[in-house]
Amino acid sequence: VLLNANIILFVIVAEICKTELLEGTSCTLKLPTTNTDKSNEIKWAHTTSNAVIVRKNNKNKSNTPGLTIEDDGTLTFKSVSLNNTGKYTYTVFNADGTQIGAGDKEINVYAKAPKPTVKIDCKHGDATLTCDIRDRTDLTVSWYKEDNIIQTEKNTKLLLTSAQVQENKLYTCNVSNPVSSRESDSVTVSCTGTTGDGSGPHKLFGFDLWIMVSILAGGGALLLLLMCVLIICACRSCKKQKKHEQDEDELRLRVFQDEAHTGTARSKHTARGQPAPPIPQEDTSPQTPTQTQTQPKAQTRGRPPPPPEDDEENPPPLPRPRNKQHRKRHEEPYRPME
Repeated sequence: VLLNANIILFVIVAEICKTELLEGTSCTLKLPTTNTDKSNEIKWAHTTSNAVIVRKNNKNKSNTPGLTIEDDGTLTFKSVSLNNTGKYTYTVFNADGTQIGAGDKEINVYAKAPKPTVKIDCKHGDATLTCDIRDRTDLTVSWYKEDNIIQTEKNTKLLLTSAQVQENKLYTCNVSNPVSSRESDSVTVSCTGTTGDGSGPHKLFGFDLWIMVSILAGGGALLLLLMCVLIICACRSCKKQKKHEQDEDELRLRVFQDEAHTGTARSKHTARGQPAPPIPQEDTSPQTPTQTQTQPKAQTRGRPPPPPEDDEENPPPLPRPRNKQHRKRHEEPYRPME
């Protein structure tokens, strides 16, 4: 009973091959002749590949798995693939080796259509809808607006003007081939947000977001650099001021130490800011009378006052010669030699 069920299931699945087939299905290619004898030799060959299957003396010889020849000469595909697309030629020979039949059959195998996705790109208020079909070239794309078809072709893009975008209608794309079709999810086009999901580019102060971000980032970096420069200058100024205060403290300390050592307070600078001259050392050693006599004190004379300008008639008196009494005591008067 189980064997009969499998045979019935295979007969239902393995239907006669159509011109267009879905990948993975099973089918058979029938011979046009009905009076084929089991003793006849039958040969099937694929024109675009080296697939060959021959039945001779009730035995099948095939170089391609999944292909078999039935008793009536029918070619059976257990599961068609994209490589099976093309023409298959057949030839029939009788027992004497005479050709009694020949012909060809063609089939086209298609993969199942994938579910597409709609991508939206906004620019200057307009929108471009793209139906993503994953690099498939055998699909036809159809665009729908509110369940009404508006475009049917293999072009995967749909252009919408700003007026059409502002309508906020639902759009879908449908992809199909002769054996299958799939439809995308509905999307509403809106160019007021980010790009890529039905919205336009971000705006900041009326300009593009990324341009404004670049400008603000450059300004922030410049401001940070200026702050670093100001902080460095302030630190150097504080260090210089502290060093100057330390120098003044050291100078005051030296002055106090000198005053404590000499017992007198004396300014280090004159009124004009120049250094004060050193204090002369007084000679406290006693002098002998001889030294006193040999080193007379210099007679200091005051500078005569200038003559009055008005008294031009009476000139000042001439100076008198010095008296002999003014000679030094240790000098002897000059005596001529006798």
